[in-house]
Amino acid sequence: MIELRIKRLNDTDDDIPLPGYATEHAAGMDIRINQTIEIAPDQIVLAPTGIALEIPEGYEGQVRPRSGLAAKHGITALNSPGTIDADYRGELKVILINHGKETVRFQRGERIAQLIISKYERVEITEVDDLAETVRAAGGFGHTGTH
Repeated sequence: MIELRIKRLNDTDDDIPLPGYATEHAAGMDIRINQTIEIAPDQIVLAPTGIALEIPEGYEGQVRPRSGLAAKHGITALNSPGTIDADYRGELKVILINHGKETVRFQRGERIAQLIISKYERVEITEVDDLAETVRAAGGFGHTGTH
């Protein structure tokens, strides 16, 4: 188990739960908004959470949409999954868009997205003149399974 350090940026947000798992086997932690906002149809909003993270080196935070918000209201997180690098210490904000037909109101403390902490590998970049051949080769988008 790794430690995720979280800092509240506002003393007035003590009543808002920190990100956490809703069930024993949940992969994502619920992220909550720290102010009431409305998102009109086709509007993009940078939703504040009032928290900053200290993600361990070798890990990233991935911000993902909540399926219930997408299914019920057409609300999703843009740039999904959004990556939070281990060296970022600013406020966690979630880019939300309303693809629905009605304005959606989020109350302070409401769940707006999910956060997954994921290990990653860094690679060494090597410029080459040729790449190894494969069956697919350079078939392009939508090419797999069409030959």
